[in-house]
Amino acid sequence: SSLSSAGRKACPLCPEEKFKACYSHKLRRHLQNLHWKVYVEFEGHRMCICHLPCRQLKSSLSGDQVSRLAAHYHCVVCSVTIARKTDMISHLKRHVNKGETEASYTVPIGQAYEIMKELGTNVQLLPNHTTPQKSDTYFNRKMKTNRQLVFCSLAVLAEERSPLDCLDAFGATGIMGLQWAKHLRSAVKVTINDINESCVKMIRENCRLNHIRVESSRGPRHTDVAGDVEGVPIASVEVVKMDANVIMHLRPFDYIHLDPFGTAVNYLDAAFRNVRNLGIVSITSTDTGTLYSKALNVTLRHYGCHIVRTEYYKELAARMVVATVARAAARCNKGIEVLLAVALEHFVLVVVRVLRGPTQADEAVKKIRQLVHCQWCEERVFLRAGNMVEENLYRQLPCNCQGSMPGKTAVELGPLWAGPLFNTGFLRRMLFAAVQHSMDDIQALVKTLICESECTTLKSFVHGASSHANQVECGVVIKTLKKEDKSSVDQSGKRKMSDESGTVLKKVKSEALLEHPPFYYSIHRHSIRGMNMPKLNKFLQYLTEAGFRVSRTHFDPTGVRTDASLSQFKSVLTKYSVPTYTGGQDWEEIKPSTHTKIARG
Repeated sequence: SSLSSAGRKACPLCPEEKFKACYSHKLRRHLQNLHWKVYVEFEGHRMCICHLPCRQLKSSLSGDQVSRLAAHYHCVVCSVTIARKTDMISHLKRHVNKGETEASYTVPIGQAYEIMKELGTNVQLLPNHTTPQKSDTYFNRKMKTNRQLVFCSLAVLAEERSPLDCLDAFGATGIMGLQWAKHLRSAVKVTINDINESCVKMIRENCRLNHIRVESSRGPRHTDVAGDVEGVPIASVEVVKMDANVIMHLRPFDYIHLDPFGTAVNYLDAAFRNVRNLGIVSITSTDTGTLYSKALNVTLRHYGCHIVRTEYYKELAARMVVATVARAAARCNKGIEVLLAVALEHFVLVVVRVLRGPTQADEAVKKIRQLVHCQWCEERVFLRAGNMVEENLYRQLPCNCQGSMPGKTAVELGPLWAGPLFNTGFLRRMLFAAVQHSMDDIQALVKTLICESECTTLKSFVHGASSHANQVECGVVIKTLKKEDKSSVDQSGKRKMSDESGTVLKKVKSEALLEHPPFYYSIHRHSIRGMNMPKLNKFLQYLTEAGFRVSRTHFDPTGVRTDASLSQFKSVLTKYSVPTYTGGQDWEEIKPSTHTKIARG
């Protein structure tokens, strides 16, 4: 329709210096012969070849930039730019294999931004939103799992008390705070903060896009803000332009989420300064190079920890972050109860409940210990608490590597968090929230976390809240909503709170539960050469039959969390492994090497 109108028009997919404005018949011929001829079709969308300077210029060997702009395609699912048509088709097939078939990104005609939809919330993004060095409104599509886990933890807290004062300290596009306000409605009072002026403008625009009223710190703003053209706004948020440390010092909050670009250690003291008792602080750390033992000097500078690369490096990173959080809380005379600690490829997420008082702070600090790690067999054990100096720390390790090998076979790592990383009752309520809000992407992950927290392979999950009406968390009995109380939640999402379904907080003596086994063993790391290992699920069954507690772990798909020592782990693995038979090799030839390896194990 736009091509049929009169007047000269420029090509929307070519720079002006390459194709000047012309009449419609010539422009149509140009589009058909150049752009539409090599399109890629996906789910009813046609991706035409683009000649605009969207991609970075490649530098030559001499250091000069190539003047010719490379033609490319824009993916309608993840907005990535790909040069070749065959590569684009392969890229789309990977989206189909992952189940990502919905076109999330659309570019309106005549506008320079993209619209992305996630969890029923629309946000507009700049074309270079994936590079934080070039765009202030940074958005990472791979952090969707992180945003959903944070949302579920907030939804669980909203069941205990309402309304909640929530803070998204680093708003960027505002996607997380907008999801809180849009789905939890009157149960939360959302504050989205960012120090960048362009981010604040983008957050206000995204509020208008989702028909959410914007409020300032002194009450409602103008009456014409945030989509009042379609009636009453569905929710309201407060948008603030301030340094994150300043706003956390000035105002108290029930829920604080920290997600800076990199480490969050610079904001922990301010976060625990004014957070309310029994509130929640969630910390997302994306400095995976530092946490995963790739920059040891930065690790020591930021976290005050000495670590090495191990087979359980992801859990090592999670325990290091929790230890840093516990020390920051203790400086404010507060203790923590770890509700959730997740370490995936792109981030480390830690969710803790705050317990006010110096006694709680002392109890949390007691759980920070040093770790002795054997560099030969990778056996590990936390040092016993106490101030007595031991003559030989190797005696605490279950392995005998020091006796059979000369030199320093073990290193001392830490300080690390030695307590549990999960709270089973909280995770079960998170699973119910994930089902209630149709978050299918994280349900499998939360189920794995529940099994890992209980150290069991049983997969009996009840989505209702009746099976865990009274959950013990951090020495506090929290009465949650029963099934009949859940029916009182109306379709608009507003909860009808009553005296019976409110939060009942009562100090009780926590039961003496079995200690949660720290760390895990990788079945491939300790495999035996020349032997075929059993399948992982079968091996878990064998360990259970041997009398050990065992579960899988989200940290490593090949990892096994168990209370068995490494020697016991290897003995069960050796017992159920079978020799590898090859067609051109006799059994007598491989028999000695196999037996030698078993003897070494």
